[in-house]
Amino acid sequence: MATAMDWLPWSLLLFSLMCETSAFYVPGVAPINFHQNDPVEIKAVKLTSSRTQLPYEYYSLPFCQPSKITYKAENLGEVLRGDRIVNTPFQVLMNSEKKCEVLCSQSNKPVTLTVEQSRLVAERITEDYYVHLIADNLPVATRLELYSNRDSDDKKKEKDVQFEHGYRLGFTDVNKIYLHNHLSFILYYHREDMEEDQEHTYRVVRFEVIPQSIRLEDLKADEKSSCTLPEGTNSSPQEIDPTKENQLYFTYSVHWEESDIKWASRWDTYLTMSDVQIHWFSIINSVVVVFFLSGILSMIIIRTLRKDIANYNKEDDIEDTMEESGWKLVHGDVFRPPQYPMILSSLLGSGIQLFCMILIVIFVAMLGMLSPSSRGALMTTACFLFMFMGVFGGFSAGRLYRTLKGHRWKKGAFCTATLYPGVVFGICFVLNCFIWGKHSSGAAIWENQFYYLFGFLFLVFIILVVSCSQISIVMVYFQLCAEDYRWWWRNFLVSGGSAFYVLVYAIFYFVNKLDIVEFIPSLLYFGYTALMVLSFWLLTGTIGFYAAYMFVRKIYAAVKID
Repeated sequence: MATAMDWLPWSLLLFSLMCETSAFYVPGVAPINFHQNDPVEIKAVKLTSSRTQLPYEYYSLPFCQPSKITYKAENLGEVLRGDRIVNTPFQVLMNSEKKCEVLCSQSNKPVTLTVEQSRLVAERITEDYYVHLIADNLPVATRLELYSNRDSDDKKKEKDVQFEHGYRLGFTDVNKIYLHNHLSFILYYHREDMEEDQEHTYRVVRFEVIPQSIRLEDLKADEKSSCTLPEGTNSSPQEIDPTKENQLYFTYSVHWEESDIKWASRWDTYLTMSDVQIHWFSIINSVVVVFFLSGILSMIIIRTLRKDIANYNKEDDIEDTMEESGWKLVHGDVFRPPQYPMILSSLLGSGIQLFCMILIVIFVAMLGMLSPSSRGALMTTACFLFMFMGVFGGFSAGRLYRTLKGHRWKKGAFCTATLYPGVVFGICFVLNCFIWGKHSSGAAIWENQFYYLFGFLFLVFIILVVSCSQISIVMVYFQLCAEDYRWWWRNFLVSGGSAFYVLVYAIFYFVNKLDIVEFIPSLLYFGYTALMVLSFWLLTGTIGFYAAYMFVRKIYAAVKID
């Protein structure tokens, strides 16, 4: 055990590593160079809503379709996220402007939505669904300009620019439902430096959209599929009446702007957070408090243990007539196998499997090798790593089972391989039955939000390991001092007790923050929460158990046992 001063150099090294790796970027995909008027394909990903937690594929709604619909071959992570990437009829050319173009008009006729289609569109709008598109693998974003908090007397107020992933399908106003049927695409490109005799190439570095709702009467379309947008704010929005057929135009415009942002940094805009300083303050505060307390606790326990061991190892004649007391008294029972050793070793093996998987994933992601530009790579890597880390989980479970004098090693190996994965499969299977019933494309529980502060996450993970280890060691020491040798299961359950906090906070977040009122979204939320709580309990319980196990073996090896 180290003091707080021993941890200081390592903490400084870790902070410097985090600062350096924040600018280190491994995109995962090669950049695409475009020439003037080269086609830039616009693809659709899915529709998402924070209210229903159910994503749907793009063409589940009556959007304009191309002549041939082609779905992209997806990896495991994309499937689990609910992505269904498909082509769209948008015609976008590199550095070529389009003022207004009708998307799917034939002979200058508007699109007619049936009553059933109108009802479905209206339902999706009232459920706050967002549409997610991508251009050159870059997701579309809606710019939000918020004024900073200043006195009302200031004439010039600074704007705080933030970006919202995707765009709203529509909006409601005074019990009326309106659809965003016109999309103003704003694409930013970076001009690559070339030699004089070579043609300039361009790279897409940002993809924004301004959704608008414009009624049929205010859009003027001609035979060439061109249209004229109304001037000013005199136009009315396109209403969707769910009780009857609705006629409308789907239109779009394209505007290009040159940008100084380079291709390797194009995701910075999407990953920008306004509370990075708050993160730094919270993390540094946690590091100082945890390691300071750990140092003090370590010194206290070391001094106490040295005193105990010195007293136990005295070879005085007086001691022969005295009864043993304290934690030495239970030396004959402390390693007695507990009840259900096979289940305990199987759970701990799954915990080791989770620990190795999480440690590698967070560390690799901290280096930038699992960036959001490589869609689905994080979840795919986590799934495959969990499978391969079964080697370490099975070895540790088998070794512990033999230590606990278990003899049915084949049954123990089968239990380790199936206990935790079987529970996960059972919960996911039940949830997927409800998802299929809703014709959803899947459930990405965190929607389309990107977490990129993996340096912070890695440091928090280290803090979690230290905290669980210290608490577990202190708890087992006091338990043995009370001459209670039944520490195996109790230590595993108590050290994993932080999962109970996760459960309570998830319930608090559901009640106070989320606007979920339907049964199936609620079932999905608590189903996935149960998986996270179970996994977190196995992880923290395993960390605490092995810390206590090594501590117990160390202290009993230091005393003389007759």
